[in-house]
Amino acid sequence: MDTATLTRRTFISTSGGALIGSLAFTSGAIALLAPSRSWALQLTTLEPHTGETLLCVACHLYPHDTLEDAVYALVVKDLDGAAQSEAATAKLLQRGVADLDSAAGGSWLDVPPTRQLELVRALEATPFFAVVRSTAVVSLYNNDMAYAHFGYEGPAFAKGGYLGRGFDDLDWLPAPSEAASPPLS
Repeated sequence: MDTATLTRRTFISTSGGALIGSLAFTSGAIALLAPSRSWALQLTTLEPHTGETLLCVACHLYPHDTLEDAVYALVVKDLDGAAQSEAATAKLLQRGVADLDSAAGGSWLDVPPTRQLELVRALEATPFFAVVRSTAVVSLYNNDMAYAHFGYEGPAFAKGGYLGRGFDDLDWLPAPSEAASPPLS
């Protein structure tokens, strides 16, 4: 197969039982934290299609254009672990993905992203949505790769408090007004 026509979907579907991806790291800090420039997530309970769908659902729930798929794969890893521990969770996740596929009239992964988001929103009141959302928020934002990506330096007490090191040093937040940031006395 010509590598120019190899899509991520084709690559994943031909790679066996693992959810596999290749990363082009844009941040040196994240590259140092990840185990390698390539990542593979072996699924123990969930099917590859379910894992790939859950990865994409997590991207829709918490979209960050520059956050690498390896960080989103942590969500799938945690969901797979929960599915391994509890048969009810495995059935819930499989049923949720089947519902998305059914609503899409085929594979949910094959519909345009705007339609994918509409179909995910239609499931907001379901237990499937609640499990994926609650797992994703912890898995995505409570790891060293996400911390490096967003510029989180760790808890304030570890570096002498916010006033001593600057509480407004995150470049993705708007600058506070003078009144909100008086000089230290």
